[in-house]
Amino acid sequence: MSFKNFIKEAKIIQAIEDLGFTDPTPIQEKAIPEIQKGHDLRAAAQTGTGKTAAFILPALTRLVESPSKGTGPRILILLPTRELAMQVEAETAKLCRHLPHIVTACVYGGVPYYVQNKKLSKKYDILIATPGRLIDFLKQKKIQLSRVEMMVLDEADRMLDMGFIEPVEYIASLTPQSRQTVMFSATYGRKVIMLAEKLLRDPVAIKIAPEVREQSQIEQHLHHTDNLDHKYRLLEHLLADTMINQAIIFSSTKAQTEQISNKLRQSGLDAAALHGDMNQRQRTRTMQLMRDKKVRFLVATDVAARGIDVQTISHVINFDLPHSLDDYIHRIGRTGRAGSKGIAISFTSYKDHQLRKQIERFAGLQTTPAAVAGQPADRENRKFRPRSGPRTGFQRGPRKRTSFIR
Repeated sequence: MSFKNFIKEAKIIQAIEDLGFTDPTPIQEKAIPEIQKGHDLRAAAQTGTGKTAAFILPALTRLVESPSKGTGPRILILLPTRELAMQVEAETAKLCRHLPHIVTACVYGGVPYYVQNKKLSKKYDILIATPGRLIDFLKQKKIQLSRVEMMVLDEADRMLDMGFIEPVEYIASLTPQSRQTVMFSATYGRKVIMLAEKLLRDPVAIKIAPEVREQSQIEQHLHHTDNLDHKYRLLEHLLADTMINQAIIFSSTKAQTEQISNKLRQSGLDAAALHGDMNQRQRTRTMQLMRDKKVRFLVATDVAARGIDVQTISHVINFDLPHSLDDYIHRIGRTGRAGSKGIAISFTSYKDHQLRKQIERFAGLQTTPAAVAGQPADRENRKFRPRSGPRTGFQRGPRKRTSFIR
């Protein structure tokens, strides 16, 4: 199937061809016709499946085929993070390149209000926003949502994980009841389903299975670790590999992200941190350094890493395993891009047993523990057996008594 089967506007087709796209991805092939018919849509699709174009293309078609005068956006796109908002804005600009009369505004935190006020003072058709900053402008009466014809919730599961359920419901309440609502989410847990039931009317459901099984370009490894010190020693050993072009190192907390990047810099490595406590200028500068190859190792949290697309990343290292299989899939998808090979390395311990088994089953592979010379893990073949009282570690042979200073 070709894009021409459901996109009739010549200027949109020209933009698609300029970008080198030929055939639609599975999510595009299924979602675009349903959105064009005016149906509400609930779609399960991972990052990297082409879902941005799946909602931008029918939105552009609507704006071209049914022009309307007035103030305020006709298309509202909500995203959980500023990085994703910036990424969607960039993709929209590419697809609008031959439609100069269609204007996009983008608002998110970390940028001075007066900068975004200038954009909002002009006529625009598409509004891309994070919930917090959008609500700020709504309270200031800088934005009017009475003309919204289509509302898109992208990365809905991540949005709810970040505590945006009430802001999203409030924003939706300010849009017309007649609007079309499109929701994209990597997973559909209880909270996401409840939100979909509130906001969507008789939605068409689409599910695109994640493509990890097909991502043979990503080589996955697993390393068992004993403790934090062992992780640091193992990380330093792995980063000595000259075959690493650039790497993202995922950590579970903002504080640890800073600690890891500081340790790497102290060891003479080009490293930088990326997390939610950084302002927009710092985050943009860090990503530019990464793209310019002035930073070789980026240490990031999951929230900050949403939307990262740097094709020169050869390795992903999970210093901490994520909380879910879907986050694992998102993380390893940061490497092996544009047809290149990638390597994903994960540190794990006894407490990660359940997630490790999920990863093995889902990916259709057996992630056998990898051995690194000089960096053995004492616990890698042991089962954890809880016991009462504090414990310093695992010992081989008979249990030994250990004294503690309290």
